[in-house]
Order: sequence, then C-alpha cells, then structure tokens
Amino acid sequence: QVQLVESGGGLVQTGGSLRLSCAASDRSFSIYTMAWFRQAPGKEREFVAAISWSGDSTYYADSVKDRFTISRNNIKNTVYLQMNYLKPEDTAVYYCAADRSRPYYSGSTLRSHEYHYWGQGTQVTVSS
Repeated sequence: QVQLVESGGGLVQTGGSLRLSCAASDRSFSIYTMAWFRQAPGKEREFVAAISWSGDSTYYADSVKDRFTISRNNIKNTVYLQMNYLKPEDTAVYYCAADRSRPYYSGSTLRSHEYHYWGQGTQVTVSS
C-alpha cells in the first residue's frame, strides 16, 4: 500500500527553524510532483510549497516565500521542508501530498484536489 509518512514537527519559538521530512513508501513517487500543505485549527487546508519530479521547479505560497525551502531526494524517496524564521501564524498540521496523475510534470500544482496521496500530518507549533 502506498504511503507517505511525515516527521520532524514539534514546538519551536518564534524565529526558530524546523525541517520536516516526508518518506514515500516506494520509488514510483520519484516521477511525480510532491507538495506540502498545512491546516490550522478552524481554517481550511492551504498550499505551502510544491516541487516538481526533478526538483528543478519549486512553488511557494506568498506567506512562506523566502522563509521555507522545499527539496527532494529521489534516491531516498523523501521530500523535505526546511522552515526558517518561523512565526506563530505558521502553527498548523503540515501534510505531505503526492500527485499521481502527471508523471514528469513541472508545471505549478497548487490545489489540494490535484494531489492523490496524503500523509497523516505532523504538528508544528510556534510559540510567541
């Protein structure tokens, strides 16, 4: 069964850093776009960042641009989200997602319905 497993969440102070990891269960994910979304209490799930299959194209929400960096290691079947200069408004459950419909695609994929596999989520809490 295909799985995505996130790790790396936790509690951090404002201005701190965390690195999230998302491990895919098999190498078939290496040819698809991967992304991170987040959902804060009482809010809808929102796009954070996406990375094309090759890693050559990345996309970010305006709210995290210049603070977060998405990357991937297709040998390890893992996607990362490096989060720097964290703010209390970054507090949310962060989800990893995989598009499984468009192999070798490098265009923007920003909407949650474009992703077919989701991890269970990891909590990130930023204290003020």
